[in-house]
Amino acid sequence: MKLLALDTSTEACSVALLHQDRIIALDEVCPQQHSKRVLPMIDRLLADAGLSLNALDGIVFGRGPGSFTGVRIGVSVAQGLAFGADLPVYGVSTLAAMAQAAVRLYQAKQIVAAIDARMAEVYLASFSLDADGVLQQRSAEQAVKPQQLAPLGLTGEVIAVGTGWQTYANALQQVQRARIVTDIMYPSAQDMLTLAQSAYAQGQFVSAENAEPVYVRDEVSWKKLPGR
Repeated sequence: MKLLALDTSTEACSVALLHQDRIIALDEVCPQQHSKRVLPMIDRLLADAGLSLNALDGIVFGRGPGSFTGVRIGVSVAQGLAFGADLPVYGVSTLAAMAQAAVRLYQAKQIVAAIDARMAEVYLASFSLDADGVLQQRSAEQAVKPQQLAPLGLTGEVIAVGTGWQTYANALQQVQRARIVTDIMYPSAQDMLTLAQSAYAQGQFVSAENAEPVYVRDEVSWKKLPGR
């Protein structure tokens, strides 16, 4: 199985390659530079592995939630590469990817992932490991003001990941007590590959034209400018 993954949904730009049962990844924090950085990063990974795009079995992309522009860039790049090489694609939740990173780095069994969504909101979802050690989503992805978040009902040790926990730590801790870790701020493509492998084996990849972003926040209310 040879899979390429990419994510541009947050301030980070991340690409990863699964080849010969090994994952190699590149992660850069480069706000507003994703469109310039993602393709050179992909080229570097493929060159280092001695692979062409046509040799891959599929492309994985971060489907959101995250920056509207960033999510669109990721989906567009994945679609363009997949169309050119006639490859299937699969979208992975950015929140799930961060939760998977907590499993990888901390052997976490319960995780709450939150991305700062601006406008005093976070994108948030909770996750836990099932009896087989597979990550499962417990609560729906939502865009919510931390003060309005309903209790998540998690007991025992909970690991908190993402920029949302850095910006709104006090408010979120009042709803769900958790151990905040500071080395999982953004989703990484390497964790998207971990989540995508079983999906590939189960035939869940789709054709490029069916790649869809997930914004969670469908409508955005902008403050009117003075005099408007």
